[in-house]
Amino acid sequence: MEGVEGLFERMVNEHKDRIFAASLAMTGNRHDAEEVAQDTFFRAFRALQTYPPERVRDLKERAWLHQIAVNVVRNRVRGVRPKLVELNGSQPDRAPGPEAHVIERMQIDALATRVAELPIRYREAVVLRHVRDLSYAEVAEALGQPVGTVKANVHRGLKLLRGDNDDRADD
Repeated sequence: MEGVEGLFERMVNEHKDRIFAASLAMTGNRHDAEEVAQDTFFRAFRALQTYPPERVRDLKERAWLHQIAVNVVRNRVRGVRPKLVELNGSQPDRAPGPEAHVIERMQIDALATRVAELPIRYREAVVLRHVRDLSYAEVAEALGQPVGTVKANVHRGLKLLRGDNDDRADD
């Protein structure tokens, strides 16, 4: 089983930041995101130990780990909406003045709040596609949905974020 342990160590090193960030975006809470990420990798390790070598070889790690994370979040927060989703990392290189920083932070917080208020199917699709930058195929695999469904959910989620509330009755 040395091969599985080496593979797992590499997976953790390569994907831990992405899984934590996706978990944070879905839970809106650093503590919960840490627990989700830890549980994701724990479940991944257990699964890897049972997989035949050909399944491990053909594994699409990024989408697979995000799928596990989505399932962990769904199991942990069924029916509970996060209050705020952090969307960090898009700071410009030059240092803005204090007013610009405050305005930018307020805009990010407002967007994060709107993302957190999206119906879960739209929130998951939008976060994985536009915050975590997964391809539509990877999002579809992570969520266990057809690509067309993912595209529709991303579209509807973005539409809601822009202020068009026609789809809010869907959930």
